[in-house]
Amino acid sequence: MAYKTLIDAATLAEHLGDPDWVVADCRFSLEDTELGRRNYQKAHIPGSVYAHLDEDLSSPVIPGVTGRHPLPKIEGITETFSSWGIDEQVQVAAYDDGPGNIAARLWWLLRWLGHEGVAVLDGGWSAWERQRLPTQTSQETRPARSFHPRPRPELVVETREVLEKLNDKEHRLLDARAPERYRGEVEPLDPVAGHIPGALNLPHAGNVDEQGHFLNSEQLRARFLPALGDLPAGKAIAYCGSGVTAAHNLLAMLHAGLGEGVLYAGSWSEWITDPDRPIEKSS
Repeated sequence: MAYKTLIDAATLAEHLGDPDWVVADCRFSLEDTELGRRNYQKAHIPGSVYAHLDEDLSSPVIPGVTGRHPLPKIEGITETFSSWGIDEQVQVAAYDDGPGNIAARLWWLLRWLGHEGVAVLDGGWSAWERQRLPTQTSQETRPARSFHPRPRPELVVETREVLEKLNDKEHRLLDARAPERYRGEVEPLDPVAGHIPGALNLPHAGNVDEQGHFLNSEQLRARFLPALGDLPAGKAIAYCGSGVTAAHNLLAMLHAGLGEGVLYAGSWSEWITDPDRPIEKSS
């Protein structure tokens, strides 16, 4: 049975060396974009390929048009997944430093392209180290396979569609950023502070406990159901600063059994490229 949301460290350790499993190290820092790669070279889960957020999991930024982490072109990410040895037979496990913020991006990209056999390592690299499981230091490569994308356009919306749904009570906008960024009190990454009008704040950090492990399904349901109300998850549009950590909320909702939400991939950093788009701040 495929793992489709989360996988624990012990289970992943049982499959090291399995040719039908691919492990992806997604460690990354916005402050130092090469830190994750350096950490990978120092030590990583054996067999892991390294997935760089900017180089592998995003397209180049177009100033004034896109957000900070545009979705990769399907042709390009298809080549990348193929080079990592991913095809329809493969179970993918993605990890980062712990909470799953970046690993959830890879998780979402694969699901968006029709590959459901992908899970995030619960607790990430920190959980792996705490359990003193095997590590490797050398650069890893895998035999290439042929990844065949089956895009699911219903999982993503563009800015135009978000604008159309601003006053639509049949949809929910969920902002995954920290409360102070949502309220517009601070903005460490983007030139404009605030949030999209009508959005509800559900910080992705609230999906995990102090050690970076996801809350259980019941706890996650209790977190998201008040925001969804009577609406199905498919009516929830998740966004964040650049479309990366919003996937953490989508992962949490699916793990809770609520179904699949939708990603506004451009997110706040794309929304504010047009000064005519409305913004809201909260006291």
